[in-house]
Amino acid sequence: MITHRAPEPLARRQLNLATRHQLTTTAGVPRTTLTSRTRPGGPWQRLLPRVYLLQTGPPDHRQRALAAVLYAAEPTADPLAGDTAALTGGAALALLGIRDAPPAPADVLIRGPRRLTALAQVRPVTTSRWPGTLTVSGVPSARPVRAAADFAARCPSPDRVRSVLAQVVQSGWCHPHDLHAELRSARLLSRPAIRAAAGELLAGVRSIAEARARDVLTGTDLPTPLWNARLYTPDGTFLASPDAYWPDEGVALEIDSAEYHYTRDAWHATLRRLRLESHGVLVVSATPSIIRDTPQEVLKALHTLLTLTTPRRTPPTLTARGHQQLTLPWPTDHESRL
Repeated sequence: MITHRAPEPLARRQLNLATRHQLTTTAGVPRTTLTSRTRPGGPWQRLLPRVYLLQTGPPDHRQRALAAVLYAAEPTADPLAGDTAALTGGAALALLGIRDAPPAPADVLIRGPRRLTALAQVRPVTTSRWPGTLTVSGVPSARPVRAAADFAARCPSPDRVRSVLAQVVQSGWCHPHDLHAELRSARLLSRPAIRAAAGELLAGVRSIAEARARDVLTGTDLPTPLWNARLYTPDGTFLASPDAYWPDEGVALEIDSAEYHYTRDAWHATLRRLRLESHGVLVVSATPSIIRDTPQEVLKALHTLLTLTTPRRTPPTLTARGHQQLTLPWPTDHESRL
């Protein structure tokens, strides 16, 4: 009788997952045993070619993500090292909690010139620019800035590109300058949707609603505002960070994310408005749906406050920090041909 080593340590290390090579070579499981245990009703399941789930229940989102990496990793390599396969794109961002990032299909980086068959659940991405990696929820993943660029490269929806890239920056996973550099290295800035999203983030826009508001303002005769500037009173006390602010006129645009229910976010939005108004700032409030469906109403309100002809107090003396109005450089001739 052949006795094989139990795969429990392997299962604990890899979220109850293992490859065929690991089971038969590392753990010594006979192929006949592997076949019997993965039959219908058996204790194990075959999730992907050569990748097995060592439990009877369905896989969770982490296990599906790691299964994609196990499928793509070189058979003899340690798949958790992130040397031969790493999760990227929407699946990697979903593990980080990015709301609009799609967890499937899973994009997995592999080193060129190696090739691997794509599956419905897994899209191998061959690359010669191997990224720095980290482990997220037990899954080897590209760093967020690279995962965001890889997501943008494959996403067909401009709105989703905008939303996901904004969430990555807003969540603190990368700086907009680093994201711009990564997009440039990947030669993605020649694509209008990606270039627009990168430009908005460099300008200070941090959400899809702000991006739409910026679109509405572009092409009008209104002055260009500062986006997400941190405002301080003359004694250095932090006041608020409005979505858009016109320092010369003392006017702010606040986009209220809570449209229908009184939530903690709505309470904070009201408090910001009160603080701004108590220091003489004139505030226009709008919801994302108003900006989307009736943008002209927002423009009329802003135009009225920005061009006031009736006497008012001197605009508030506030200092805006944490923001620069940056101009995104145009791509080179070489980049524009890519």
